[in-house]
Amino acid sequence: MDELELLKKDWNKTDNTKHVLSSKDIYPMLLKKSSSIVKTLFYISVAELVFWILINSIPYFSSEEYRTKLENMYGNSWFVTAVSIFSYAVIFVFIYLLFKAQKAISVTDNAKKLMESIIKTRKIIKYYVIYNLVMAFLSLTLGMYYAVNHDPTLIEQLSHFNDKQMVIFTVFIIIFGAVFVFVIWLFYRLIYGILLRRLNRNYNELKKLEV
Repeated sequence: MDELELLKKDWNKTDNTKHVLSSKDIYPMLLKKSSSIVKTLFYISVAELVFWILINSIPYFSSEEYRTKLENMYGNSWFVTAVSIFSYAVIFVFIYLLFKAQKAISVTDNAKKLMESIIKTRKIIKYYVIYNLVMAFLSLTLGMYYAVNHDPTLIEQLSHFNDKQMVIFTVFIIIFGAVFVFVIWLFYRLIYGILLRRLNRNYNELKKLEV
């Protein structure tokens, strides 16, 4: 049974005559706290988008050597361009969905809708984190592929490697990739995880009001 079905089951067991006063007192607080949390998630996502744009653009426009190296590696690869556009498009969609979630929560006038909004927000964050972890792995893999096959300096160094050195190099790349993805997961776990736990507490408090 998914979360929405559990929500419906909980809602059907509501006793409208129970906890009327406490609901009126507590619900506005939960509404305000939930709206504030989602708004914070929205601001973090915008800051993240700006951060990645700066990380990618500043070295490119400030260093001719870096720009030349990238052009030699990737050339006019339509695939890399398509992946970059798709990646930024997903981030924009995520920001838009969070913005809608925050607006929906801020105008919600009953506990049932607020609980549904919280569930939707949790799912948005969950799918976004999974997407970013997958994209981090694919980006690293793609970058290493182009570097090994198109970077003259790296190609020259690898040409002198024996079989043992190639195995060590490959293991190093795998470990580096695993650590890279783990660090990104840890970042999302710390930043988004803290806020999601607070949102979950609000959801649980709402369920208590409705039973």
